[in-house]
Amino acid sequence: MAEVTLEDAPRKVRDMYEKGFAAMERGNTNYAMDMFMSVLDLEPRLFKARRFLRAAQVKEFKAKNSGQLTHVLSTITGLGGLLSAQAAVKKDPMKALKITEKLLRSDPLNKPFINVHVEAALAADMPEVAMLMLEVAREFYPKDVDSLKRLGQLYLDNNETSKGRDVFEVLLALRPNDPKIVKAYKDASAIDTMSKGGWTGAGSYRDVMKDSEEATRLEQEAKAVKTSKDIDSLIADSLRKIEQEPQNVNYRRGLADLYLRAERYDEALKTLEEAQEMSGGADPQIDRAISGVKLKQFDAELAALEKAGDAEAVEAKKQERDAFELQDAENRVKRYPNDLQFRYDYGVLLYQNGQLNEAIQQFQQAQRNPQRRTRALYYMALSFKQKEQYDIALEQLEKALSEMQVMDGTKKDTLYELGSICEAMGDKQKAAKYYKEIYSVDIGYRDIAEKIEQTRS
Repeated sequence: MAEVTLEDAPRKVRDMYEKGFAAMERGNTNYAMDMFMSVLDLEPRLFKARRFLRAAQVKEFKAKNSGQLTHVLSTITGLGGLLSAQAAVKKDPMKALKITEKLLRSDPLNKPFINVHVEAALAADMPEVAMLMLEVAREFYPKDVDSLKRLGQLYLDNNETSKGRDVFEVLLALRPNDPKIVKAYKDASAIDTMSKGGWTGAGSYRDVMKDSEEATRLEQEAKAVKTSKDIDSLIADSLRKIEQEPQNVNYRRGLADLYLRAERYDEALKTLEEAQEMSGGADPQIDRAISGVKLKQFDAELAALEKAGDAEAVEAKKQERDAFELQDAENRVKRYPNDLQFRYDYGVLLYQNGQLNEAIQQFQQAQRNPQRRTRALYYMALSFKQKEQYDIALEQLEKALSEMQVMDGTKKDTLYELGSICEAMGDKQKAAKYYKEIYSVDIGYRDIAEKIEQTRS
């Protein structure tokens, strides 16, 4: 079932979503859950709402310091709903999803509730919903082999091959002598390798190609164009397509990418500028691609200067590149003021250039982008930290942490900075608490082992 974006949702749905989002920011998780559940009643395919609903459920549950006894009691009290959901999975999976969301509100970490919710999501052809639920479960049940197997297979089935391989690698560490898991890990690794190579499928990818000429062309693309003969062939192919369909913007974008791989930067720029003109001059992705080509040009010039050993010219060119990148990002924000991704990108560059107040201003707006929210809060906190406004920095990081269900790179970064700021404020005990959360899952992260020793002394 196709996911619905917030922009495509009805106005009433968007309004309720915004109310829920605002309530999350204020810490009013009960009202946030009310709003997000109302959103999903009207538009169950709005995945963003379900993601924030899950975050609110987990936050509320953890705030109550609930334990194993809570799971037992919630299973007993929710037995009627659980049986109804199980009965509805095959006949009416959307109804089953609705029932399980109500059950998860009372206990989002209850394994029977989680299992039926996953079954309902898959029956409703919503694998992303099933993966989200299993990702949440993974953090709290990191050694649950059955859930990990299911998550890993779902990743592979939905082209998240790297994630799938990583999950099966974890399973292999848990069950190194299990022949089925050993085989599953090898299969996952092979599938991931095939995916990164640009082709998928079982056995030889040529088995699924009926047209040998098309197979040859795809093979050339999969090799990332290693020879000039390959690139010339693909460019000629693209030029023929453009001649046949001169108004097809995508063909020009593809041609520009080929020119870029061949390091023919001027031709890549010209092609992208033509594509931008055809699109009315307002395609942000083409705009970004043009900037990418210009940065590649700078990198090529830098490489040539470094090879020539001209240190002074290298430094001057680096400064020129940095100035261009910053100004270009600012110009893009002015052209597309409502594009929150561009504001986030600009904010990161401002932070890196020490323009902290300006960076904070961009991150304050960028946090409204659900895909960039936690990272925007993280960088905003770093900016406040640089200004030695530690209390405000802590607020941003704690807000970001409350919305993270999975121990990924961003969560580790956030926990680390929370510990660092607590250290700066003289609270070693609280700093140790944050550091231990990282240490327990990734002893090799940065200097976390050293940090643990320091907070003990």
